[in-house]
Amino acid sequence: MNRLILMRHAKTEAWTEGLDDHGRALTDQGHRAAETVGLALKAQSWRPERAIVSTARRTRETWAHMAGLFPECEVQFDESLYLAGERGIADLINEQDGAGCLMVIGHNPGLHDLAVSIMRDSGSADHQAAIRLAAKMPTGGCALYESEEDGAFLPVHFRLQAFIRPKDLTDTTDLTGSRGG
Repeated sequence: MNRLILMRHAKTEAWTEGLDDHGRALTDQGHRAAETVGLALKAQSWRPERAIVSTARRTRETWAHMAGLFPECEVQFDESLYLAGERGIADLINEQDGAGCLMVIGHNPGLHDLAVSIMRDSGSADHQAAIRLAAKMPTGGCALYESEEDGAFLPVHFRLQAFIRPKDLTDTTDLTGSRGG
């Protein structure tokens, strides 16, 4: 593996008493954001070959937008990813052999903790992206890492290349993340 995409599920309906957290759905805004982030990934040639997705409804709905854009991507729904911590997510990534580009769609705080930990180990190609990622992994946020080594997952080899946030992808933004005029 030489590319890793860590994505938090898109915007979700608020948790209320009587609503099972695992069953929370995306909002309309979340559906739009997931589609927009997927288009940005595709425009930047970040095409996952394999995806590991939490079994929660919100992550499966986020994945549904990616699946339409990356039909060749093999997907694995994994219950252990639901609310997994940093170590649990890293262990799942370590089990993935043979994928050049792996995508993980999961939850905070574990996903954010792992994203920041990898960045601390290996640095960033984009200082502003690093600052934004260190502050928060918002819903629909996507951290993109690349390694010069094509092999086992060793966090120290994976350097942050970009950080995509749905709020940065507006109508005046091209899908590479640059502000348009």
